[in-house]
Parts: sequence; structure tokens; C-alpha cells
Amino acid sequence: MANSVKESQEPKSYYQGGLHLLQKELMTEYFDQMTRAAEGAGPPAVYLLISGNPVELIRAFDLLPVFPEINALQIAVKHQSLPFIQKAEEVGYSTDNCAYVKADVGLWYQGGQAPMAKVPKPDLLLTNYVGCNVYLHWWEHLRDLSHAPIFDIDIPFIRTADGEPREEDITYVVRQLEELIPVFENISGKKFDPDKLAQVMEYSKETGELWAQIKRMTVNRPSPFDAYFDAVTMMGPLYTLRGTIEGRDFFREVLKMVEETRRQGQGPLPEEKFRLVVEGPPPWPNLRIFRDMFARWGAVFVASSYSTVGGLWEFGFSHDPSDPLRSVAMHMLKWNLTNRNFLQRYQQLKSYVDEWGADGLVIHSVKSCRLFSAGQGDMREYFARQVGVPTLLVESDLEDPRYFSKAQMRTRIDAFMESLEHHKLVGSGR
Repeated sequence: MANSVKESQEPKSYYQGGLHLLQKELMTEYFDQMTRAAEGAGPPAVYLLISGNPVELIRAFDLLPVFPEINALQIAVKHQSLPFIQKAEEVGYSTDNCAYVKADVGLWYQGGQAPMAKVPKPDLLLTNYVGCNVYLHWWEHLRDLSHAPIFDIDIPFIRTADGEPREEDITYVVRQLEELIPVFENISGKKFDPDKLAQVMEYSKETGELWAQIKRMTVNRPSPFDAYFDAVTMMGPLYTLRGTIEGRDFFREVLKMVEETRRQGQGPLPEEKFRLVVEGPPPWPNLRIFRDMFARWGAVFVASSYSTVGGLWEFGFSHDPSDPLRSVAMHMLKWNLTNRNFLQRYQQLKSYVDEWGADGLVIHSVKSCRLFSAGQGDMREYFARQVGVPTLLVESDLEDPRYFSKAQMRTRIDAFMESLEHHKLVGSGR
């Protein structure tokens, strides 16, 4: 059966050329800013994490946000992660440590020279602890290497049955943000300007609303873009440029492109045969190979949990310029994937399957990331047996290429897609 399937073809929808070109221009400028900062010609650098972060406060002081996660994945996408990982292992990191951490630490031992930029040393290490205690240790290690000051923002887990943060938890986070403001004043040499923060929040509000509109477009048949492989192209500007006019304008243009693609009845593949939902980060070192393994079957991912790792805008969140600190606190507490409990994650995936009309669920379990991989075996059983959704669980890594077996992965995916094809032929598909 697999031999009769056509090999992957280049997507024909015109949006991709414009989207990727615009994204490349913006990200190149962002990485150039990092290089200038590393050379002493840019603003002070603040290291922070993707999930539920207070980047708006950083932007309000004209500081440069630097994301070690993004640096690590960029290294992986460029197929250069293994030497950095091995360098970290040489100095004592275990093979089962988070591969993002190892790539980033290895980068430090290479003088901060990444393939896409020279990474500046931090003027502040800002930990927004959301969901994973590895973050705390990662930033502590960076502190030891850089001797930069560290500021921990403690984000309580959601502990209520309705999934809402307690009022005292919101106040607790807001108070920490208030304590962060004088730290930024000291680093930047600028006084806090509430009006500037409100403007930054307005840009974030518009950006999030545009992103939510774009994400909802995949409900259409055919989906005008792939909500996993194309969404990661958009996620770079979403995180690095949120709170800026450039970021807002990027998503205005993307929305126009995607709307035109939908109007023309086009999609990322010549023909959409299967609609899938995916859980977990991509295998960055083998992103194109992984995509082609599904594309050759005409499979498009119409929703992904990973595209919500930094924020859940399509589920109703919006930054509020009139109450910025509370709004940022809510983003960190409630409106990001990694601070959600398992029941909330299950419900999110189920809503994707139901509302987006998916034929199946794919779970990409990441060997070195306990945050995403813990409980995914139970997740597979729940969706396959209780919900009745054909579910595939595959394992590799988001950074370490040694854990990706092309032949084994293709065999698993082909068997799953053959099963979905059989379901459709006998009329038992969703």
C-alpha cells in the first residue's frame, strides 16, 4: 500500500512563499540585533523562556529579549545541534538531560557563536517558572556560567477544579512583576513609563487576536495551512517580536495571505486526504523529513498543542492594556499550555479533534523532555479506547538527532496512515 502513495510534493499554495520570506526577514533582523548586542552595540539582554512570559515588560524598557529555547531549536533546524550537545555531555551532563539545555550549555562553551547569530551574554536571567522545574536549574547553570543576576518569577500551578487561578495567586504574581520593574529600571537606565507599557500591550493584544484568527482558519476544508509545520514558521515572530509594531504587522500580512489561500480553496498540499491533530514539539533536526512522511499521504495537521505552548489566544485570551500587570499574570498562570493540568490538556486535544473534524491524533513523545512526554502513554490509551480516535504515538527528540530513526519512524507512520485509509474505505472513519 505504501508504495502506491505518491512521494511528497512541494506545496502549491502561494501564501507559503510570502510567509516564509517575510518571517525570514524578521528573524534575520532579530538575530542581527542579538549579534550587535553581543558585540556591545545593542541594548541589554534579558534571557527568558517561551511559555507564559512577561516579554511586554521587557519591551517597555527597550531591552532585548533572548530566548535560549529558540536558539537551541534554530541550531537543531540547521542540523548543527549534536556537537553542542556532545560538548555539554563532555563537561558532565547526562544523556537523558533536556537536549535544549545541553545545546544551550554547549553553545556557551563555544563562545556563544551559533549558526544564525552571536548570542549576547545576559544582563539579567529572568526565569518565568511555568510548568517545568528544569527551567530553574537551567537558569541557575546559566548564572554560574555568565555571572549574571537572576530573577525568579514563581508561577503557581492551577489547583482549582474549574481551571481558574485563585485570586491570591494572581495577586502573588502581580506583586512579583511589580518587584521586577525597578530591576528593569536599573538595567536599562530608564524610568518606568506606564504609557509605553500600555502601547506595548496594545501591540500584543492585536498580535494575539490576529494569531487566533489565523489559527481558526484551519477549521476550513481544505485547511489553508498546516497548523504544525507551517505554524512553527509563524511562532518565531509571535515570541521574539510580540509587543512590537513589526510583530503586529507581520500577522496582519499573514492573515491576508491565509485568507486569500482559503478563498481560492487551496491548502499546503495538492490534495488534503487526512486531517490530523498533533501533540508535542516537533523533531527539529528532522523537521522536513517528518513533514514529508505525512505529506506523502496527503495528511495535514489542522491543530497542534505545541502551537499554544506560548499562549492560548485562540481559546479567548487577550492582553489588556488597561490592566497590564494583571493581564500578564493571567497569561502566565492560565493562558499557556505548560501550566495546564492533564485533564485540561486532554480537553484541549479533544476539542481540536471534534471541532476541527480530525481523522486521527499523533503524539510525538520527546525523549529528553519530561514535561511533554510524561503521561502520553495514558493519553494514547484515553483517545484510542475511550474517545475512539485513531492515535499514533512515536518517539524521538526535539533537539538530539541521535534519537531519530528514519526507517522506524516511517514504518510506524505508514502503518498508521494505512489504517486511517482503511477506515475511510470501509466508512468507519471520523
